[in-house]
Amino acid sequence: MRGTIIKAYGGFFFVRVADRVLRCKIRGRIRKHYGQVLVGDEVGLEFAACPAGAAASAHDGVITDIYPRSSELTRPPVANVNQAVIIFSVDHPKPNTVLLDRFLLQAYKAGIDPVLCFNKMDLIDFGDLDFFKDYEPAGYPMVKISAKSGQNIELLRQLLKEKISVLAGPSGVGKSSLLNALEPGLQLKTGDISQKLKRGRHTTRHVELMPLAGGGMVADTPGFSSMYLPAMRKEELSACYPEFIDYSAGCRFSGCLHHREPDCAVKEAVAEGLISILRYQQYTMLLQEVTEAERRY
Repeated sequence: MRGTIIKAYGGFFFVRVADRVLRCKIRGRIRKHYGQVLVGDEVGLEFAACPAGAAASAHDGVITDIYPRSSELTRPPVANVNQAVIIFSVDHPKPNTVLLDRFLLQAYKAGIDPVLCFNKMDLIDFGDLDFFKDYEPAGYPMVKISAKSGQNIELLRQLLKEKISVLAGPSGVGKSSLLNALEPGLQLKTGDISQKLKRGRHTTRHVELMPLAGGGMVADTPGFSSMYLPAMRKEELSACYPEFIDYSAGCRFSGCLHHREPDCAVKEAVAEGLISILRYQQYTMLLQEVTEAERRY
């Protein structure tokens, strides 16, 4: 049989096979050969043997193989995801755009298509949404929702259909509330916002793939307040800023980093207001971080 690991808990792996979920153990040699087993892994398995006269087995099956992964995220640890829905709230807490760019870099390095999802649209006035303009030229799919009012929940449901998606974002942005809006039967625990810190409590304790009635599966993951940069070369970074690409063809140097080089078409586009100065400033900040990390390798 072949199935997908949807949860790991208490020493067991819960594997979805067609329309049922089996509680499985893994053979020691398989774990030793493949290393870490991840939620999202496609696995081969067989039913657990129960010798004659023995008590019933505590598990349903045994994982006998782990198939090659199409993608792998480290933080959160999920395999075979093909879409990252990066969720930020528009208020309470306000969006941290540097952190947002870090999530986008992580998706890029993992080969996963990002979707920008902005929650809590019911909390703010539309005149306060200037930061949307900073990301629209990048061309990322973007959906503006309210888990509370139901605004654009159906649009998001269509984006999730027939895909394995990870819901990623900092604590307090309403990921669990959003999943409850998508699938009311889940009744996931939601955390209040700390009045002192204006940040959410970590109410999601483990990674779990959840099937959606409309098709597809999503991973609700622990919240993050910081996000490391994936290992990468500084020359790769500009590819994570799609709005740079058309302009970079006009740069004087083919390997232009769009920082201190002369005759840089990207910098000219920033000066003319064609590229968001916020995005460019965040790019240069991350460029410095990537360059410093490269020196340590």
